Amino acid sequence: MTRKITCILMWLSALALSAQEVVFTDTKTVTPSMGFYQQVDNGWLGEVRARLDFLMGDGLLQTSQLGLMVYDLTAGEVVYSRNERQRLRPASVMKLVTSITALDMLGGDYGYYTSVCYKGTLFGDTLMGNLYCVGGFDPTVTREDIRRMATDVRNFGISRVDGMVVADLTMKDTLTYGSGWCWDDDNYRLTPLLVDKKDQFLSVFLSELRSSGVSLSVTLAKGKVPQGCTEICRYRTSIDNVLTRMMKESDNLYAESMFYQIAKANSQQPGKASDASGAVKRLLYRLGLDPVNYTIADGSGLSLYNYVSAEMIVRLLRHAYDTRDIYDHLYPALPVAGVDGTLSSRMKGGACRGNVHAKTGTVSGVSTLAGYCRAANGHDLCFAILNQGVLKASDGRAFQDRVCDALCR
Repeated sequence: MTRKITCILMWLSALALSAQEVVFTDTKTVTPSMGFYQQVDNGWLGEVRARLDFLMGDGLLQTSQLGLMVYDLTAGEVVYSRNERQRLRPASVMKLVTSITALDMLGGDYGYYTSVCYKGTLFGDTLMGNLYCVGGFDPTVTREDIRRMATDVRNFGISRVDGMVVADLTMKDTLTYGSGWCWDDDNYRLTPLLVDKKDQFLSVFLSELRSSGVSLSVTLAKGKVPQGCTEICRYRTSIDNVLTRMMKESDNLYAESMFYQIAKANSQQPGKASDASGAVKRLLYRLGLDPVNYTIADGSGLSLYNYVSAEMIVRLLRHAYDTRDIYDHLYPALPVAGVDGTLSSRMKGGACRGNVHAKTGTVSGVSTLAGYCRAANGHDLCFAILNQGVLKASDGRAFQDRVCDALCR
């Protein structure tokens, strides 16, 4: 009998030691996510942890990897974590990294600009010189916008151009695809002058100039705007216009355009992907994470070279929540469960509908979801769920929906 009592006491002691706190790099503490949660917690927190513990037995996790972290923004504590530091590919959840970094660095009032100017001499209505189209990598530019630009040139008093029409593409490097993109994907070209998301700006501009009554002795060229160029018109797009489509519809071109706004602000032109990556890593360092643990290759999540962790994504979501000028722009742009964007057909019933605001992500073998929700106790939560090695993306999405249900009901 004494021997049995001794064994029981040793087992209880080991159980108590296993529940001791683990210190994270950001100095916050978290109780490890193990099956004993339901035994040591009461109330809402214990119920949520028990639900999530149950989901850890899902058959999907026997053949794939999971990185999971849930953080209570109201209470300031970790709710649950599993493999939260494991490096995994984010797919389009990478757009959260891009948008939070851009809003942190550029601010919510930032604008994308496309302009037309000239250098030369006006003789009556004839320009003896060149027209310059200056690209700011605005992915929202349409043919109608270019039609207005051409009309602006004509209204400026120019009806003939004896010179070149020059495209200034110097805000970014000459690489038209992202590092680590698959060669057989049908991706948009990354260029600072776009129309309807295509690399046809100059040809459309020339056509609209002629339609506006401007005759051309056409020679097309690429170059940099010289000093002393006189601006004819400038068109601005707000960062919110880009952010909304980038997040709601998971538009990769829009995400890359934002990635290169970060790059431009962190370098002498032309901006490079490495400039944007460096800015992301500096933010991570500010937030208490070691940036050498992650790889940031592009802004959209298409790259096979991106590696992040659930802990990293959650740390960025916490920073956004705590910074009003970021959150006020980011939160409305996120897809809403059962309502719009890439979550319109998911979680259409129950406590998740209209509650979960999150970014989805899908590439071959990867399914991800990260964002915000409100729990039944009224607390605001943020979470990151990274499923990797899933043969069917629908299996990953189903698992993520069950996690969200566990958090919201």
